[in-house]
Amino acid sequence: MRAAYASSFDADNPLAALSVGDRPEPVHPQEDWVTVQVRASSLNHHDLWSLRGVGLGPDQLPMILGCDAVGTDPDGNEVVIYPVVPTPGDPRGISILSEHFPGTFAERVAVPRMNLLPLPTGLAATDAACLPTAWLTAWRMLTTKGRVDEGESVLVQGAGGGVATAAVALGVALGKRVYATSRDAAKRERITELGATAVEPGTRLPERVDVVIETVGAATFDHSLKSAAPMARIVVSGATAGHEPKVNLRRVFAMQLEILGTSMGTPAELTELLAFCAENEVRPVVDSVVPFNRIEDAFARLASGDVFGKVVIDHTA
Repeated sequence: MRAAYASSFDADNPLAALSVGDRPEPVHPQEDWVTVQVRASSLNHHDLWSLRGVGLGPDQLPMILGCDAVGTDPDGNEVVIYPVVPTPGDPRGISILSEHFPGTFAERVAVPRMNLLPLPTGLAATDAACLPTAWLTAWRMLTTKGRVDEGESVLVQGAGGGVATAAVALGVALGKRVYATSRDAAKRERITELGATAVEPGTRLPERVDVVIETVGAATFDHSLKSAAPMARIVVSGATAGHEPKVNLRRVFAMQLEILGTSMGTPAELTELLAFCAENEVRPVVDSVVPFNRIEDAFARLASGDVFGKVVIDHTA
């Protein structure tokens, strides 16, 4: 079957480590695994990090990339794949597809049957394929971790990428006042179109916020601390611009702030997210939809840094 996979590692030029070609059909490590025919998938920065050799070792190559997918199960049902797989050999006890088990950038992928969730009526495969990683992470950051229902305002740092843009769209859909930062004027305009207030990084906000969505790291963390209201939650799921920020602990304890780490979400949370998007007509922000036979272009688009929202792969085109 045709697949896109990491054939080597290149920390400086990850696209050089990407190969597209024939790979063996999926195998089932356990009896409860099934093969899904992939209809749509989407890219994450996780895929570029894998090509750089982060999270993968040489003994795991070649590795089919891709975490997210929508497809058809052996019974003909349209399903969304939950990408977190039990992995006894991993220190975490779990892994994401494309770490220990082949990923979704292929014609077919094998997953545990319990990882299959029904595709809600009215939600297109190319939209639902955006949800299991970036949008699920944003949903968990806002709801389970951020307890946004207890507040009225949200700051999203570095909107433009998958998780941050999802947090903007979901925060607005949840009825909150959303502020979002971006260095790029064009992206700030897009943020405004989503219903949020766009500001330049470091800008003093009109109010202190109840929840901060932090995926940038050292470059924005001081601003996150200064923008947080008393007893606010700063939820961290990434550190694309430095993982060792300086933290003013006096502000943390004086303002009684909570700094919370998170990654991905649970199957129940993904079910909630799918239902929320379907029932409220919330659709993922899609940067572009690329046919599977041009997946190299999709990777180049993501690596360019010019994306706003998700890069989606249409496996039926």
